[in-house]
Amino acid sequence: MINPVGTGLESALLILLACAFPTQVWRWLGVLIGQGMNEDSEVIIFVRYVAAAIIAAFVAQVLIFPAGALALVPLWLRLGATVVGLTGFFLSRNNLLVGVLSGQIALITGAWWWLG
Repeated sequence: MINPVGTGLESALLILLACAFPTQVWRWLGVLIGQGMNEDSEVIIFVRYVAAAIIAAFVAQVLIFPAGALALVPLWLRLGATVVGLTGFFLSRNNLLVGVLSGQIALITGAWWWLG
């Protein structure tokens, strides 16, 4: 069957243009608009809270209602990997990379053990 998207390079460029570019446009607009604003202003605090709520909702959705291969991993394992990641994050003095990697390692190891 012929791949309708094209080669791997064409697919990567399509993903970059369709997903990454629009996200970057909004980020740079935020930087330009927020430049010079007081970090403790009510608007900035509100934006931070909304961003945190969106991330929390996304994480909760992925944990409770996963799609794809993650749906094969049981809920207890997904929650356990989340706890491991959060523990790694806090024990490393809020190092996001340590938190993400420790959670991923826990999830991958647990899924490998569980799924055989």
